[in-house]
Amino acid sequence: MKRTLNFATKSLVATTSALALSLAAASPVLAQAAPGFNVPTDSPASPLTFNNVTVQPFTAEMLLFEEFGTKAIPASTCTTCTPLPVPADCTSSPAGAQIDAFMNQQLWPIASRTANQSTGPWKAKIEGCLNTTLATSPIEGRPSGEWFAHQRSTEFPAKAYFQTVSAGARANGGARNSLQRHHWAVGEFKPSGLYYKGGTNSGTQVRFHPGLPVQDANSVWTFDGTMPPKLLMARYGEPILFRHYNGLPIDVAANNGFGMHTLSTHEHNGHNPAESDGYTAAYFFPGQFYDYRWPMVLAGRDSINTAATDPKAGMPNGAGGTTLIPGDYRETMSTHWFHDHMLDFTAQNVYKGSAAMMNYYSAVDRGKEGFQCNYTNAANANLCLPSGTALDWGNRDYDVNLLIADKAWDATGQMFFKPLNKDGFLGDRVLVNWSYKPYFNVRARRYRFRILNGAVSRYFKFALVTAAGTRVPFHMVANDGNIMQNAVPFPNAQSQDLPQQGIAERYDIVVNFAPFAAGTKLYLVNLLEHRNGAGPSAEVPLATALSANYAGDPAVGRIMEFRVAGAPPTPDLSMNPAQYEVGGKTMIPRPTFTAAELATARRRTFQFSKNNGTDAHPWTIATDGGQGFDMDPHRISAAPTKGTVEIWTLKGGTGWAHPVHVHFEEGQILTRGGAAPPLWEAGARKDVYRLSTFPDSTNDVTFAIRFREFMGSYMEHCHNTQHEDNAMLLRWDIRNPGSAVAIPTPKQTWEGTFYEPSFAIQ
Repeated sequence: MKRTLNFATKSLVATTSALALSLAAASPVLAQAAPGFNVPTDSPASPLTFNNVTVQPFTAEMLLFEEFGTKAIPASTCTTCTPLPVPADCTSSPAGAQIDAFMNQQLWPIASRTANQSTGPWKAKIEGCLNTTLATSPIEGRPSGEWFAHQRSTEFPAKAYFQTVSAGARANGGARNSLQRHHWAVGEFKPSGLYYKGGTNSGTQVRFHPGLPVQDANSVWTFDGTMPPKLLMARYGEPILFRHYNGLPIDVAANNGFGMHTLSTHEHNGHNPAESDGYTAAYFFPGQFYDYRWPMVLAGRDSINTAATDPKAGMPNGAGGTTLIPGDYRETMSTHWFHDHMLDFTAQNVYKGSAAMMNYYSAVDRGKEGFQCNYTNAANANLCLPSGTALDWGNRDYDVNLLIADKAWDATGQMFFKPLNKDGFLGDRVLVNWSYKPYFNVRARRYRFRILNGAVSRYFKFALVTAAGTRVPFHMVANDGNIMQNAVPFPNAQSQDLPQQGIAERYDIVVNFAPFAAGTKLYLVNLLEHRNGAGPSAEVPLATALSANYAGDPAVGRIMEFRVAGAPPTPDLSMNPAQYEVGGKTMIPRPTFTAAELATARRRTFQFSKNNGTDAHPWTIATDGGQGFDMDPHRISAAPTKGTVEIWTLKGGTGWAHPVHVHFEEGQILTRGGAAPPLWEAGARKDVYRLSTFPDSTNDVTFAIRFREFMGSYMEHCHNTQHEDNAMLLRWDIRNPGSAVAIPTPKQTWEGTFYEPSFAIQ
């Protein structure tokens, strides 16, 4: 059985392709990359001169993330609330002021266990735009009925919620100012602080630099339609309802040549039930919402610490204490993100702006220094990573999220993408938090940087250097969303700089700026060169990357400047990561697998290659030595049993790089290329596994993984999202012991959901 697309999707495939070709043909000829470098992919260089002024690097201050902010679930329904505003026409989102007013209402209608099938407010407008009559038009796009009902909803009822409208780019109206935890009144966010910025995000435009054009509404689509990029601050033990409204244009062609107006949001790599995981075929349409419920539980909560007595398993209570929760504290996660996962269009939608970051706060990663610090008393839980002291939890004064991605734009300055490319799209301009080569002011003290590779096809390798090119030492404390057993110093015996960072990998590092005088400038440098979308081609020596004579990949070199602003206003009470190196203290020990579990574990092998691929869908995944398949949402490639341990081996091919992501559970690498994993993976839990013959990777990885708490349909795929979309993506299900029931496959249409039979590979 092959996948099929609804009529709107089919039309967009043709429309997007035609628009991409026409835009490429109409673009004036600009400077090309150096010979042998196809960067940006199949496109002219992105210009930096507009209105006769050339943008210079490190002249714009980096945007700090804007918090979504959560509110308590209302106790009763709203009697005066109004539905999502209807857009004025078929090619636009609702007006910005209307979106702001709508989002400031309380949650309405109240969330339900199964999808709300009431008629949506855009029905008449959709019928007019599509020139058709819809029998129904449900307000919620979550697949209907029991198959996508919220699992264990009475055990983990949502206590907090946030809502957003995905929309075209617009100026920030300041709607979330009051939802920032710092309230622009404490720490570095108060009027005398480094990051006060007038106490508002109002007026912030969607642009990559003040000297570059403002992005059109059909060029960039983001949560709220605004910048700065968005951040969710979440606590273990406080289940969250995320109501995601689709406010994108009804007309599929209103997209500047790329991007799909249907959405499916994946919280990467949350321990969430499948109906809230962002399954690629569970997408929703303009005018609808989807209620994702994230239980915020520690993995193992059904079998470990069930009485909630472990002081390291807990949530900050907001009043200077800790509420203990069930589960295994060794499964604590910290730095996540969520992004679009639309079938066949993930790369385009993520590139276009459908991505946010998410910080988890817990007893061990509280986001408050000087409070019950593990470094002063082994009985304490809090690691006291750099953050701040003003708030009970979630201080961001010295805890900074960095979303790094490459982009390209056309001769008019509008963001550009090549949707017909199947190997990987590379931009030639690297943005940090959507800012082109920004500067960032820091105090002379320790900082935590949560670095996300938010690109669609590009790998990075980062060094931190002085203006003179001397390496600055730092520690890596987390790999993917997980704090490691031990902090890894850089340089070390295995690497001078951070390892290669595949798409979607997160590396948390601690940097100490205390040795540097006020006025000192330091730089984050990318050392990894790409010639095309196949994967990294070479690690460029630091001196070469810093040289003005380097003429290869334009994304190599300095991408961000740090400016030391002097001593902090309060003492640095954060942990010294050197105390947690191997041989010293432990941050978070890895959970264990018994010898018996590993000896009896079911083993599976997944081969990522072009085996049996087609021109339309070249990328395939073969399971256990069988035939390679492209993506079919009906096909179940594996069905592990809830409560079991399995050992999975991932294998790559020759000449390609595949950063493979497994949804839902973290794995522990047993071997990389048949040998022990390197320092930064040996004490880590992972959800992205790099496969390649390029440095810092191997062509096979074997890891152990455990399946717990929830069931349903999850995914495994290459996170070079152009590979995923063409179609290196498979479905796997978690089932109850003894069950052979295959969850049917949702078929989404403007008129709602119907289900088709699923099947397992033989």
